[in-house]
Amino acid sequence: MAKIKPNNFLDIVDEVFTDATRQGVLHLYADGDTLSGRTIGIDGKSLFHFGTTGYLGLEQDERLKQAAVDAILRYGTQFPLSKTYVSHPLYQSLEEKITQMYGNPVIITKNSTLGHIGVIPSVVSDQDAIVLDHQVHWSVQNAAKPLKTRSVPIEMIRHNNLNMLEDKLKNLSSKHKKIWYMADGLYSMYGDAAPVKELMELSNKYPQLYLYFDDVHGMSWAGKHGTGYVMQELGELPEHVLVFGTLSKTFGASGAVMTCSNKKLHSKIKTFGGPLTFSAQLEPASVAAAIASADIHLSDEIYTLQKELKQRIDYFNTLLKTTDLPLVEENASPVFYIGTGMPITGYNFVNRLLKEGFFVNLGLFPAVPVKNTGVRITISRHNRPEEIKALTEAMVYHYPKALEATHATKDKVFAAFHLKSKTPLLSKAKDFRGLSVQLEKSILNIDATTWDNLFGSRGVFDYVGLQFLERTFTNKTSKTHNWQFYYLIIKDQMNKPVLATYFTYAIWKEDMLAPESVSRAIEDKRKEDPNYLCSYVLSMGSLFTEGDHLYIDQSHPMWLKAMQLMFDQVDKLDKSLNPSMIVFRDFEKDEVLNEFFHNHGYFKVTMPESAQIPKLKWLDTLDYMEKLSAKSRRHFRKDVQPFEACFNVEIKSQISEQESDLFYKLFQQVSDNNLGLNMFDYPKELLDEMSLHLNWEFIILHLKAEYTNEKKSVPVGVMFCYSNAGHTYVPAFIGMDYQYLQSFQIYRQLLFQTIKRAGEQEKSSIDFGLTAAFEKKKLGAEVIEKVAYMQAKDNFSLELMEMMGGTK
Repeated sequence: MAKIKPNNFLDIVDEVFTDATRQGVLHLYADGDTLSGRTIGIDGKSLFHFGTTGYLGLEQDERLKQAAVDAILRYGTQFPLSKTYVSHPLYQSLEEKITQMYGNPVIITKNSTLGHIGVIPSVVSDQDAIVLDHQVHWSVQNAAKPLKTRSVPIEMIRHNNLNMLEDKLKNLSSKHKKIWYMADGLYSMYGDAAPVKELMELSNKYPQLYLYFDDVHGMSWAGKHGTGYVMQELGELPEHVLVFGTLSKTFGASGAVMTCSNKKLHSKIKTFGGPLTFSAQLEPASVAAAIASADIHLSDEIYTLQKELKQRIDYFNTLLKTTDLPLVEENASPVFYIGTGMPITGYNFVNRLLKEGFFVNLGLFPAVPVKNTGVRITISRHNRPEEIKALTEAMVYHYPKALEATHATKDKVFAAFHLKSKTPLLSKAKDFRGLSVQLEKSILNIDATTWDNLFGSRGVFDYVGLQFLERTFTNKTSKTHNWQFYYLIIKDQMNKPVLATYFTYAIWKEDMLAPESVSRAIEDKRKEDPNYLCSYVLSMGSLFTEGDHLYIDQSHPMWLKAMQLMFDQVDKLDKSLNPSMIVFRDFEKDEVLNEFFHNHGYFKVTMPESAQIPKLKWLDTLDYMEKLSAKSRRHFRKDVQPFEACFNVEIKSQISEQESDLFYKLFQQVSDNNLGLNMFDYPKELLDEMSLHLNWEFIILHLKAEYTNEKKSVPVGVMFCYSNAGHTYVPAFIGMDYQYLQSFQIYRQLLFQTIKRAGEQEKSSIDFGLTAAFEKKKLGAEVIEKVAYMQAKDNFSLELMEMMGGTK
């Protein structure tokens, strides 16, 4: 069976960013001849700047500017030499001043990303382990990831979850010398902080625990000499703690700084730290500006600047408390996050604020989960009280309008962020006039003719096919085989269907679409814990069916409203069922639907390719061969036709109990050997239901006696086929004896016999479904790229992402 390509995380991020750019909220260019920090020019319009990370405004300080200019005139634009050989003349002064700030040895790096790449592989030994906070900055995750090649285990915990961290410590402590927990001091999206003091208490309990903080967003505005939030909480720097600060952002210059009190560790990093050795050093202008900023940090002036910023932060907090805006984290940091939930609501809200004259940032995936999109507002000393008040008033006015314009509700946003509203959630009812909803839990409550007119030719989910699935997968003792069904039909005032689909609520293996190597490792763990990485999912269609599960009349003037109404029904199911993930599948590529799903908080995932023969006309084998391409004909003559004589082919609509047992074992062989699409085995009773159903039949390959080890004819392959209410033949799944698989080309022979059988029954199409598209294409099938749209909750696939080396 052909392998399935794993989904590419970067493809998802690219889609998100491309869409945000198209919406006018990302990849913008500032314009104007000068910048003041207070305002920023976008598209020729001057906007009040509430998106800066220069919280103290030092990037506009005249002393820093003049120092940078003087350094360029004295030393040039750069010092093109590795620091390993010679440092720039100003470097020693900068290092001395930053060391004085922290009271401990420091290392200056080009930026924090290169700093992490240089430091982490140097301080973490092969005997250590790493635990990452789920929300730690990408630069830390990226620098840690290569250590997997040195067999250093890298695990994740949910954000700031110390109970989960302690569990990891217990599991890792007996096997590893040090356990490094890596986190941000202050998180850049929500403005929330690491529980530094609690982590120190945990490290006292577990001496193997070492702490690694990226505190670039906590720098300058907090701590003694502006050394940051983490240093403010620690007071003194213990030997088992490393802290990264920044010389850019709030510091006003460029570069980053790492400090630790362990002199031996400091020497090791400085001697050889990857990019610290081979990368170019900071430009003279950056070093000089950093020295000027360090002088400010070492003086009492830094506390005056911190106090001025705190006054603005407190003022904004006071104003927000009088509103019911969904502030995600109440704190004293200069970072504020107003949740919007869906990306489309965030786009709308940001654009409204831009038109009012305020520049803010949009928090997007992967910095936050897709359904936790929101507006990030940063307060700086540049912002004046009257502008802060005006921004608050603009948000209060436009936020409900952004919700209404995007068919969102305040209660849904508050629920997405687990917030409590200060006022009753009386969200305005959505306008779905002209549409009616029928939502049923059994296909028996749906009109058979109506359903088959919409889905009769689409797969094993015509009316009688769904009756079969309900009998097989409801009221079962096994959780994995006990599903809930939900059928949705949305009609207009003339009782004409505009949209129809069905959903199932069932347990999935979270690694269903993971690389085969990952699934094999997970299956080893499932031998001890069968429920490992298994979660309830609300999915369009079911794990048994493949194909286009959504009927939508896009020519109807109310089709978009019908889509909104479908989401509304799914939201209600989400609230009552609380699945770990919601999935819409299987779609062909459609830019309109792609944008629609993404805007509503779903990201696209590439599914295995689907294959079908859409226009089947069978006369005989010779006629079939002539319709194949020249390459496919050669394949047929070499790998299919010569082996047909090795088999006796039998078609049966009913099978005995003995045959049922045998065919199920053949099916399990395929399941065990094909983890590319990793799902639970179907129950044995499924075959018994098939045998009783008029629409199911079995294509059985009996290998002739002269070719078998037993010297008697034995069944070595079976295709389980469904004939739906239309003219489509569906080979739903397959069983094969792997002892003879390769030597007699069983898989290819079953595909051909399926085509032959469908043709003889005068079926006009064959739906081959997912996987092994390359093999099916050789026999004349058309290959179709399929995608799904998913929305995962925070408790879904965290450990799976660890194993796949992914990020949040």
